[in-house]
Amino acid sequence: MLVLASASPRRRELLAQTGFAFEVRPAHIPEDPQPGEDPIAYVTRLAREKAEAVFLEAGNRDQGSGHGDPDSLVVLGADTTVTLDGHILGKPEDAADAARMLRMLSGRTHRVITGVAMVTAERTEVAAEVTGVRFLTLSEAEIAAYVATGEPLDKAGAYAIQGLAARWIPRVEGCYFNVVGLPLALVSAMLEGLVIPRG
Repeated sequence: MLVLASASPRRRELLAQTGFAFEVRPAHIPEDPQPGEDPIAYVTRLAREKAEAVFLEAGNRDQGSGHGDPDSLVVLGADTTVTLDGHILGKPEDAADAARMLRMLSGRTHRVITGVAMVTAERTEVAAEVTGVRFLTLSEAEIAAYVATGEPLDKAGAYAIQGLAARWIPRVEGCYFNVVGLPLALVSAMLEGLVIPRG
């Protein structure tokens, strides 16, 4: 059984596109970066911690209920962040923080990194996908209007490439789906390596 350890509706929709059957069981762990933590190390650690937490919880629950086999359980964890000049840009704290992030991204190319982890009874596999995203130069009025929509407030880097911010992104270097929140080719290859049947 495949379990997605995420409450993100975007990740749920993307994983459904791969054709794998799965359940959703969100993970609840602290997501603060550790002091001096590299962005790739940060997202892969969070992806692993999310998957491990849900694997332990799901395994105990299924075993206690007499349903399911923990040996057949596969938990997929993922975490996405935006990074620029070595700085991790997570979800903004408020509207002012979102505007600050958008000013940083304006007119520049940043990196979007998603850590992916697969946890089974036998092993844990971790990988990361990196995509470059170019932003046009934004005016203060454009930033203010975008922040006012509310769209940036729960997104890493304060924007959604699949939403209103699409008009400011002329170029993506790498996996587009990674920027949305789940690198589908990487995830599919990892699942196929574990011999997970499609739904």
